[in-house]
Amino acid sequence: MASRELTVRTDDSVDLHVEVDGDERAPLTVVLSHGFTARLGEWDLQRQALRSRARLVLWDQRGHGRSGWTPLTRATIDRTGRDLGQVLDAVVPEGPVVLAGHSMGGMSVMALARQRPELFGTRVAGVFLLATSAGGLASHGVVGLTVRILRRLHLLPLYLWLLQALAPTLERHRKRGTRIGRLYIRRYLFGRDDAAPDDVRRVQDLLEQTPLPVTMAFYATFLDHDESAALPVIARVPVTVVAATHDRLTPVGHGRRLAEEIGAAAELVVVDGAGHSVNLTRTAVVDAAFLRLLDRVEAALPDARRTG
Repeated sequence: MASRELTVRTDDSVDLHVEVDGDERAPLTVVLSHGFTARLGEWDLQRQALRSRARLVLWDQRGHGRSGWTPLTRATIDRTGRDLGQVLDAVVPEGPVVLAGHSMGGMSVMALARQRPELFGTRVAGVFLLATSAGGLASHGVVGLTVRILRRLHLLPLYLWLLQALAPTLERHRKRGTRIGRLYIRRYLFGRDDAAPDDVRRVQDLLEQTPLPVTMAFYATFLDHDESAALPVIARVPVTVVAATHDRLTPVGHGRRLAEEIGAAAELVVVDGAGHSVNLTRTAVVDAAFLRLLDRVEAALPDARRTG
């Protein structure tokens, strides 16, 4: 089953790179949204496990991977939620869909639920939330502190304008693949005992491809990210929440809170010892949880939709 590539142009003229894989005749489509500063390649291992069960749609979020550059004032979760809705409209115009999101991708799914609740329980038949949060994330480091100060001083638009203007210079002088970068990735993306050197380098390569100004611009949206209002909407369909005990970016408590607020519709899977890159380092656990969700979704579909 060969994959194919296409482009979806958003209503603000950003070209989003999309890949379609798996069985085109499958009655169920899975749309996979990657995490912050990554690209659709982060789902490669799950892609192998899922392609025989469903039609797969993967996309690079704006400013990431092979998608187009975004005006930095639109580097927000609200906007990526709208982008996800437009990918859904363009590539999956009919039939039941499972939305999956890792980290920022899960936040995009929640934003879509807030923006277009009528999709959930009709078109959207299931949700897979991996190492993500509905809000209340603490910001760390110099960039997070800078953004908080700029927001208080009402200078955030100026900050984003300067980032846009300085983008070519920042990228020209940026160094990728450094030892310091690997140490950062090892600490914040991996868990207690799951950081094989090859995996650390692979994640470093994924994350460092995103332009630095895009990375810095998106920090602003994480500071006030709150999609709690979306959770009752998501609770209309079967949901799986995967959280990792040693995740330093979206700590395990955020996953527990998601499952608790979604309620009976949610299955919570807590992966001991893993970090934020749990889909890479605990592939068998994540794949099994995903496949169980597809079983639940298919069991809940009317016979006519389940059999195609």
